Amino acid sequence: MTDFTTDAPMTRVRSAPPKREYYAYFTLIFLATLPLCTLTWVLAAARRFELPEKGPLAKAWTQARIITPQIFNA
Repeated sequence: MTDFTTDAPMTRVRSAPPKREYYAYFTLIFLATLPLCTLTWVLAAARRFELPEKGPLAKAWTQARIITPQIFNA
């Protein structure tokens, strides 16, 4: 019988990133994407003569929710 207790393989356990760091990155990304989302929202509204379904804040929030976890998973 093989004894795995003395020569157990070392597995790397990844701890969760600190919340403060996550929120700091989230805020920076949100503020960085806000002007571009506002510009695209205005251009889409002017092109179609109607307001888009999502506002610029919702689009910037969505972009920050997509980009921030990718930074921490890299």
